[in-house]
Amino acid sequence: MTTTSAASRQHTLRERNLELVARAVFEAPEPPSRAGVAATTGLTRATVSTLIDQLIGARLLRELPAVADGRAGRPAVPLVPAGRSVLGLGLEVNVDYLGARAIDLTGAVVAERVVPGAFHDSDPAEVLGELGRIANDIARDTHDRGMRLAGARLALPGLVDARAGVLDVAPNLGWSSVAPVPLLGLAGLPVEIANEAKLAALAELGGPGPAGAGAAIPDSFLYVSGDVGIGAAIVVGRELFLGERGWNGEVGHVVVDPAGPRCSCGARGCLEQFAGKEALAGAAGLAADAPLADLLALLGAPRPTTADAGGDPAASDADPPTTAHTGLDSPASRAAADAAVRRAGQALGSALADFVNLVDVHTVVLGGIYTDLLPWLRPEVESVLAERVLAAPFVELEVRSARAGAQAALTGGAHEVLRAVLAAPAAWT
Repeated sequence: MTTTSAASRQHTLRERNLELVARAVFEAPEPPSRAGVAATTGLTRATVSTLIDQLIGARLLRELPAVADGRAGRPAVPLVPAGRSVLGLGLEVNVDYLGARAIDLTGAVVAERVVPGAFHDSDPAEVLGELGRIANDIARDTHDRGMRLAGARLALPGLVDARAGVLDVAPNLGWSSVAPVPLLGLAGLPVEIANEAKLAALAELGGPGPAGAGAAIPDSFLYVSGDVGIGAAIVVGRELFLGERGWNGEVGHVVVDPAGPRCSCGARGCLEQFAGKEALAGAAGLAADAPLADLLALLGAPRPTTADAGGDPAASDADPPTTAHTGLDSPASRAAADAAVRRAGQALGSALADFVNLVDVHTVVLGGIYTDLLPWLRPEVESVLAERVLAAPFVELEVRSARAGAQAALTGGAHEVLRAVLAAPAAWT
């Protein structure tokens, strides 16, 4: 019994030290050497060297060319996360698209597919089966290129019981009491489910490697994901606040006008009926499934997305353009679009003010369609927040655009898989 207990403790210590060493490399602002890792972790150089050899052998880390620093002894060999080795897979079912994105330990996207569709009142088995085929195609492709999928996170727009693996309800999909994972048909691949907005919020924090996109984000913020539905996530101290069941953040179903239109959830006057993508399109005189570019065209010249702007996140916060667009609209439709966005901004500001008053978080990050619409939404949102947030005279309320890019829940899902790898690297050695 004593021998077994000692062996168990030794095994546990090795696992803990592997995680310490891996984190020291992944979280370092600059690629560290083995000596640097030893200094950071407090482990001996011999122990660090052995563990790093194991992590390199598992293709979790790799060495860069040696760098001479002018001092006596061997040149330092920098260590970095290994690219194109172990992957996380983000999957998503949204009302108007299916998506899959594979990301490696360096944060690079190595495979991606986003397929548009119309999934209102759809058949879960049919939709999830199609997403599973997309995921299997990516799994085969990456395997053939010598990479390994560590697992997947499936983002869904609704109340998700992640512990039970059940989507309790997704009003805009028309789904309830669905166990999605078996319907994907991804045999042998660990898959967990999560709410779309929560995964998108985690994408704002960056990946498991050196601080990137997440470096500029406050430690606490409210993330709001705008699409056909509107979801939210509360991040406190760089961790999700989940509540008892993880069902918080349903800002799209905050009632902003009790006499307003009927929502898909059954209530009247929910935020989604004023600021959701389809509601905005309808109020602007467009078809419900019109692309966001059509609404932007009515508002003026379409602004470039973050990707079109060369990855400059600040472009999303620029002033609205004044250049006329080439002709989809009449003065009446332009006025209707302006009125629709003003109304949406007022409704969104009202719902956000309630959240800020309740949770005491003073940075609001707007993602999804709101990233591109922020220049037109901002005046109304900020005006309502200033009027209705009790603490407004004493704190600086910030409304900013999301920086994680399109379909952010795919990125957040893949990052969560890779964080799990980093938390237990012994499983890969």
